[in-house]
Parts: sequence; structure tokens; C-alpha cells
Amino acid sequence: MAEQGGREQLESGTVIITGASRGIGAATALLAAQRGFSVAVNYATGEKEAAEVVRQIQRNGGKAQAIQADLGREQDIVRLFAEAEQLGLLHALVNNAGITGGFARVEDVTGAMLEHLLAVNVTGAILCAREAVKRMSTKHGGKGGVIVNISSLASRIGSPGEWVHYAATKGAIDTFTIGLAREVAQEGIRVNAVAPGLVETGIHAANGEPGRLERLKHTIPLGRPGKPEEIAEAVVWLLSAASSYVTGSILEVGGGR
Repeated sequence: MAEQGGREQLESGTVIITGASRGIGAATALLAAQRGFSVAVNYATGEKEAAEVVRQIQRNGGKAQAIQADLGREQDIVRLFAEAEQLGLLHALVNNAGITGGFARVEDVTGAMLEHLLAVNVTGAILCAREAVKRMSTKHGGKGGVIVNISSLASRIGSPGEWVHYAATKGAIDTFTIGLAREVAQEGIRVNAVAPGLVETGIHAANGEPGRLERLKHTIPLGRPGKPEEIAEAVVWLLSAASSYVTGSILEVGGGR
């Protein structure tokens, strides 16, 4: 709940984590539950994986619910937030869901690819934040809360030759994070972003290059890719009262890349 001076104790509240059936989202869901959050585990197509995340949380005494919603569809987003109310008062949102659009040079990007990419990565994230603000803002009778957007080091690096189009969507997320943070700072809501670097998830194989991490490992000063659990630690810290004076920040977690 929001306290004077912007300090909040959120670890007993509900958090919606989009794209939480695998990778960084799943790791964040598990860690958030360990820290006391009730977790709405959103997924688009990974029903079995999402159910397993929920089972793991429940086995450890936590509270969780899997909710299917395609973040490229506004009606699904509205339904996601409505169904998550079964878990209790919303205190936090992690905008994690995203797609890459696949490896492609800019001259090979199609309009249909861009339309879907922007719908999920940008429009979907903004609409999720809209629904969260409506519920958490003291202006609307809420008790405050936290939003953490998952960006990417791609927004700074640009990802030439691979996915400039994806990097551009994450640049949009960075700008959105800063602007929204300033917009709702006086309404009990903190907004930050975490920008992961190269992380051991299935995204590389899903895009057709399972060896991508090994190929790019030499570009990481720490000499290794990150683990989803390491990104989750940063996200959950931003959800917690330990980061109560942090808003409008983009936290890079990329091994120095």
C-alpha cells in the first residue's frame, strides 16, 4: 500500500506478469511469489507451461492463477485485468510479454510483420499500463503501485543485421517508461524498466539461431550470458519497497554489454 513519501509495501499484493509462461516472465513469477506476491500468470499460447508455473507457485504455498490473453488484442487485455481481480487488489504490473518479429534486415521487413510487432510490444504494453493505472492510481481511488516494463539492451545497441525493428519497439518502451513515470508520480505509482542483455532463454532458438548466445558471448564483458533468474531479481527489486525512491529509470542488466 502507498505510504507517505512514496514508500510502499507491495509484497503482499497482486502482480500481473504478462508473458509469464516461460523465460524471464516465468522466472519473475516464481520469484515474486516467493517474495509474497499473488501472481497472475499471463500467457498467449503456452497453456501447459503457464499451468506448470502456477503449480510450482502453489506447491510452495503461494497464490497464482494462469490467465490466457493475447496482448495484441485490446479486448483480451481488458479481460486479463478483470480476471486478475479474483486474486485481490492489483499492486503491480510487469509488462514482460513481447515478440521479436524474427531475424531480418530492415529492407526485408513487411508491413504485416511490423503491425503485429508493434501491436504486442508497444500498443499492448501501453494498454496494459492503462488498465493498471486505472486500478492503482490514487487519482482513481487506488492505493498506488508499481509498473515494470521489460525493455532490452537492443534499444541502445540497435541490433543491426538482426532485428532493428524489434530494437525500435524497445526504444518506444524506454520513452514510454520515462513519460508515464513522470505522469503518475504524484498518484502513488512508480514506473521503471529493466533492459536485459543476452539471456539464456528460448528466444534465440525460436528465431532460428540456437547458437546465437555462443556466437555473441565475446561481446559481453562479464564473459557469459545472463540467466532469467538474474533478470527476475532486478524486476522484483523494482517491485519492492527497497526501490521506493526509484522511478523513471531504465535498469540495464546485461553483463556490461
